[in-house]
Amino acid sequence: MKASAVVAAQARDEAARVPFLIAGRQVGSVSRAHLAGLRAWPEHLAVGDAAVTLVATDRDPALAEVHAALRTRGLIRAWRNETFPLLDPNTGEPLALMERAAARFWGTLTLGAHLNGFVAGADARPAQLWIAQRSFTKPTDPGCFDNLVGGGVPAGQSPFDALVREAMEEAGLAPEMLQTAQPGRGLRLHRDITEGRQLEDLHTWDLALPPGWAPHNRDGEVAGFRLLPVADALALAAGDTMTVDAALVTLDFGLRHGLFAPAEAAQLSQALFACAVRRGQTA
Repeated sequence: MKASAVVAAQARDEAARVPFLIAGRQVGSVSRAHLAGLRAWPEHLAVGDAAVTLVATDRDPALAEVHAALRTRGLIRAWRNETFPLLDPNTGEPLALMERAAARFWGTLTLGAHLNGFVAGADARPAQLWIAQRSFTKPTDPGCFDNLVGGGVPAGQSPFDALVREAMEEAGLAPEMLQTAQPGRGLRLHRDITEGRQLEDLHTWDLALPPGWAPHNRDGEVAGFRLLPVADALALAAGDTMTVDAALVTLDFGLRHGLFAPAEAAQLSQALFACAVRRGQTA
């Protein structure tokens, strides 16, 4: 199966970026094109040709100062006013706090929480899948298709905490409905994007929903919902109108539930292997 999202999820040019370090740990990467500009903050950043190191003792205010200036220059886009942890990508340890949008400038690890909401058929297997369409005013991927629920994990929340919050805001799913959600597989995106680099671990859940239930958006971030036969939803995920993270999650859902023909399943399983979160990485 040729799925553009699987290819896009790992598409990157390592030669174009240098490591971003904190306390000797590589926590991300930054474009070589930005090295000269980053030398404006020698009290916060040690900038060399081979790496950039955050040397400030007080990391949070130092990053806030740098990010405010980078935003003014148009180098940090889609500012959210949301605080995300700056994580060690190998251990998951939080090393600082910073603006969500800055993660893509630095290529630092973020976490995503996604829910596959499905309706089972008479054989108890998934027969239909709820698909959301993102608001056309969203700062990233406006108008693209998405999972029933999907969002980033801010500081102070676990992926499941974020899922419960996003489920209510995006789809009107009450917290008690999430208690039967089944965890899926961890997937990692590591790709170059317009804003820099996206390094994101996707936490996924599957939720069987009753026939007749319908989602309703509460936060204005969803333009609408569609309940699609699973074959149509998987075809949508294999195309290029769904966000890369949602497409990856949807294809993996189909694979885990045996919804592909054997030949397609074998091909997709091999392709998704590169995106699976390995032992020793953040899960």
